[in-house]
Amino acid sequence: MASTRGIALSCLVVLGFVAACGDDSTPTAPPDASAPETCDSVGVALCGDTCTSIETDPAHCGGCDQACGTAEACEGGVCVARCQIGDQQVASGAVNSANSCEQCEPATSATTWTQRADGTQCNPGQVCSDGVCSPKCFIDGILYAEGTPNPANACETCSSSASTTNWTARASIPLLNGGDDIMEQGWTTVAQTPNTLTYGADYVRLATSTNSGSATSGQLLITRADAFDGTKPFKLQVTMQVESVNTHNTFDSGAAILGSFTQPFGNTLDRSQMLYLDSAAIGWADNTQSAAFSVTDGAYHVYELAVDAEKVATVSIDGVAKLTRTNFTTNGALAIGDQTNDANVDGAVRIKSVALMCP
Repeated sequence: MASTRGIALSCLVVLGFVAACGDDSTPTAPPDASAPETCDSVGVALCGDTCTSIETDPAHCGGCDQACGTAEACEGGVCVARCQIGDQQVASGAVNSANSCEQCEPATSATTWTQRADGTQCNPGQVCSDGVCSPKCFIDGILYAEGTPNPANACETCSSSASTTNWTARASIPLLNGGDDIMEQGWTTVAQTPNTLTYGADYVRLATSTNSGSATSGQLLITRADAFDGTKPFKLQVTMQVESVNTHNTFDSGAAILGSFTQPFGNTLDRSQMLYLDSAAIGWADNTQSAAFSVTDGAYHVYELAVDAEKVATVSIDGVAKLTRTNFTTNGALAIGDQTNDANVDGAVRIKSVALMCP
């Protein structure tokens, strides 16, 4: 064995000649014990000398060195679009916590919230409309405001608390709300002085009088054409208080409900089947039938006129039947108030509501 300046050599001598020499040194550095050779966890790979999640790391998404774009995140090993709104990174499809009618839509805008489509459910009983969450209905591709009746069936309405996607059945169709302007509700007046029409918080008040020595009196009817379909059975309810009224004449009344009306006073048929309200009785204006009742007792009562398929009319007060008649005929118009201008046949009534009841 020979040594050359610190290098150990090992030589093979054959027949006095040096056949081969080998380097006995070991220059290779020892392995780094801190670097793993493999990464055993699912979804983790050895990228460089680090075990890296290739399912969530945007620099190694789905594999080492497969970097996502600057507006993307790594989810499940796939690069997905994100929004960068201000200093907030938002996942695609995430809803704005400050406005539930906005969400992150990177394909539309990666830097601002995108307005969600009209009709999208946003909160319970509410849908999006022009970027605002509000109580409306979205039915068959059309937005309807709360309370809007079904154009095809007035006995159905948009009631968003019940459903924002389907019509909701209702018990009645309001024809008049007493505290609101009657003209805006489709009513007109037939009037002759002296009379007054005034409003309270929840009623409209009609009052007439007779000037001293006059041969005629005031008249004040509120009327609504096409209030209902007179060819079909119907049921009308008038919630009304009769403050005062003079005794009726045949075919005339200072406080009346007409289930059929032809201007200006009602024709002979309208007036014969008109309901008169005297201070202590109600009856048909042709005097064929009447019933005792304390009409001017200072209270509101529900006066109901129901006509069935056989044209039989029934009048009820607060749910109690009082009058009937056959062959009731109507043109679908409705009138309420002082129907006559006969002297000293006057009345004062407060109408709280008029409704057409649904089947």
